Order: sequence, then structure tokens, then C-alpha cells
Amino acid sequence: MMSIPDYRDRFESIQKEAARVLLGQDDLVLHTLVAVLAGGHVLIEGVPGLGKTLLVRTLSHVLGATFKRIQFTPDLMPSDVTGGNVFNQKEDRFVFHEGPLFTQLLLADEINRAPAKTQSSLLEAMQDLAVSSDGVTRALPDPFFVLATQNPIESQGTYPLPEAQLDRFLLKLNVVHPTAEVEKQILRNHAQGFNAARLEDCGLTRVATAEDLRAMRRTLTTVRVDEGIIDYITDIVGRSRAHRSVYLGASPRASIGLLSVARALAASEGREFVIPDDVKALAPAVLRHRLILHPDAEIEGISADDCVADILREAKVPKTAAS
Repeated sequence: MMSIPDYRDRFESIQKEAARVLLGQDDLVLHTLVAVLAGGHVLIEGVPGLGKTLLVRTLSHVLGATFKRIQFTPDLMPSDVTGGNVFNQKEDRFVFHEGPLFTQLLLADEINRAPAKTQSSLLEAMQDLAVSSDGVTRALPDPFFVLATQNPIESQGTYPLPEAQLDRFLLKLNVVHPTAEVEKQILRNHAQGFNAARLEDCGLTRVATAEDLRAMRRTLTTVRVDEGIIDYITDIVGRSRAHRSVYLGASPRASIGLLSVARALAASEGREFVIPDDVKALAPAVLRHRLILHPDAEIEGISADDCVADILREAKVPKTAAS
């Protein structure tokens, strides 16, 4: 465990180092780090070419985490993800061969290009941090987190993720096109020799280790959460189940997730307590992938983010001692 000021300093160092490569994606880096330190997984959606994969590879360098990548394709099998037993003729027995899941940072690239059966092979790993095969459960490394990228559902050759799997992702983040000025700087960097495929040549510094990440996660238990904040989170998630445009609202797992990321965001700003703004800032990312809308609402062009905005406007903001 480390102190809150030490947590903030280490968090800022990670942000600053990642920003050297990921230009104009400050919020994306911030929210991804918050989710990782809160112990959750992140689903990143955007059209190809916006730097989703670059984000994950950059974080693996900066965090010093073991890193593996799975390129999801329509013919990918569940055993290609989790691993499986292979008969060893020399030993005359079956031996378990670990799949790419056995790493600390897993990039599940274009996860929605594989069918649901293969997508669901991640379920146990994401929830229980373990993989079961032939009656044997094997623990995954600690820390373990999945950063998955997906193309918009409307893209050709994509499959929607099952609701149960979507609920395992702590945050869903949307990547947008850079501003003209940021895009110009990206071009300047490439003109000067930057190559996204060779990050080791960019001089990225490892500013954290696996032990640092575990210590930072333990530190979050010291961040105070007043009763008013708990009421606020409960009210927001409860309203998601009663919203007029929502067919199925968020589960208690969303409430727990919102509490966790609010703590991580508070600590990243050097605070030992959560304020309502921490909750409001992360509520869209926690809830947007967990809401199933009525068909009529979708026809009218209403999005999950629109519903979350309504909920945040209607929810009563608490007056906490900290605020």
C-alpha cells in the first residue's frame, strides 16, 4: 500500500509517459488507467485507425506488465484463447498448454469479429481471474486485466457481444477522431520517424511494475466514501432501471463498479474522499454498455448516453462533508 500523494504522483507519471505517444487522447488514457487500478476491464470502441491498439501496447510498455494479444477472427476457437490439454507422447499423458489469457495485460483486438461462443470464453477469466479446463481451475497472473477493442456494431463482419460479457467490462470508452491540430502533430511525428509498430524505439520509460499496481489497488481501500455518495450511486443505477427509454437497466455490478472507479479517480487527484463529481464523470462509461433500450427509443435515435444524461440531471446530488 502507498499513501494517497504517492498514488497521485505515480498515476500522473504513467499518464505523462503514455501521452508522449497517444496525442489528444487524455480522457481515454485517464479513464483506462482508472479502470485498471480499480481492478476492472475496459471495452474501447471506435472505427479502425484511431489508436485503440496503440493505447494498449503503450500501456504495456509504461506499466511493465506482461502483454499478449489475441486477434479475434470468425474462425477463432475458445481453446485458442484459454489453452487446452494436449497429449504428450513422451510422457504418455495429457499436458495443459496455456493460452494467451495467461498474461497480465491482454489485448483482445476486434473482439466483436469472433462469434459469441469464442467471445464468451473470456467470461470466467474476467470475473474470477481463473480458467477452468477438464475440471481443473488455474489462476491467472495478478494483476490481470483485459483491454478489448471493437469496431462499431454497424461495421461489416461484426457480432454483438453477449449481455453477460458486456456486464463484465467495467467501462466502455468511445474513441473519437482527433482535432485538426492534433492530427497535424501526429503527421509531424511520423514525418520525423515515429513508427507505432516499434514502440521500443520511442524511448518510453517503464514507470510502474506489477507490484506497484497491486499497491495502488490496495491504496484505494483507504479512500473514504460517505453515506451520501453511496445513496447517490444507488439512486443513479436505480433510475437506469426505471427510465422510460430503457428496457433493461444496470445491475448491482454497475453500482459496485461505479463506486470503485470513483475511488480511483479521487485518489488520482490526490483526494482521500469521493465527491459527487467523481461519480458523475464516470457514470456514462460505467452505464452506457449495460443499458438495453426499448426498440421504439432506438428508432427515435435515442442513445444510452442520452439516457444516462437524463438520469444524471434528475438524480439528487448529495451534500457531503467533503464537498
